[in-house]
Amino acid sequence: MDVASPEQVKAWCLANGFHPNRALGQNFLVNVDALGGIVDASGVNAGDMVLEIGPGLGVLTECLLARGVHVHAIEKDTRLADRLRTNVEAELAARGVAAPGSLTLVAADALKTDWDALFASRPFSACVSNLPYSVGTRILLDIARNLAAPPVLTVLVQTEVAQRFAALEGEKPRGQAGVWLQLDFDVRIVCEVSPASFWPKPEVGSSVVRLDRHPCALTPAERNLFYMLTKAAFMHRRKQLGGFLRKQPQFPGALDALAAVGIPPSARAEELSNAQWLALAKQIAACR
Repeated sequence: MDVASPEQVKAWCLANGFHPNRALGQNFLVNVDALGGIVDASGVNAGDMVLEIGPGLGVLTECLLARGVHVHAIEKDTRLADRLRTNVEAELAARGVAAPGSLTLVAADALKTDWDALFASRPFSACVSNLPYSVGTRILLDIARNLAAPPVLTVLVQTEVAQRFAALEGEKPRGQAGVWLQLDFDVRIVCEVSPASFWPKPEVGSSVVRLDRHPCALTPAERNLFYMLTKAAFMHRRKQLGGFLRKQPQFPGALDALAAVGIPPSARAEELSNAQWLALAKQIAACR
């Protein structure tokens, strides 16, 4: 089956009684140009070990394997996992475009994956994934917050979500997810992918986002406080930080810390840069 052909994908689904599950975010990418764009944006090379979340029918998996990449794929839907395990690598090997043994397929829920164990077991160069719409943000945050995660993450997500990931201080989409991702990664939107590139066709547009790891000089205690502080602040994002922190006993010395790092108490959560959040977390941690 040509998994980049909408007609053949539909025919396979009908023949196998398979109905794409919207609750699982099963919108299959069927645009060859978009596929090539994702892999090109990731910068992966032959021989690299790549993590893929939610491979679905395997269209992105095939593209990666055809470029000589070793893929470790995690698929929650057992029916799709069975198809991948049975057909994908064998079909590519028969065409001489992928070596046997290049695909490791795990039928599992990415939300329940032990990332510490997985990242310790394999030298991943990158994560390249068309993430499920429904849980994509949660999965990406779980991966990105792990200090052993691949240094480059290239994901396809809803455009609105991509804008949140990349938003800088003062921009409307700025929120907790973007602040957390930008703690350890440079985040940029590479390109947009139209709804017509998927089957079934989603109601929203999608975008390719690339995240590149950068150094972060936080101790484990400071990092935990950073997450606690930003989570609490964005839960009350309409409040000024001075008034909010005055009522938060878990952050002792917070008002003095604001002054020490030059943040006005009238500032709100989305107005702070990541550098300011980092400085504030370090200052508060020093008071505990």
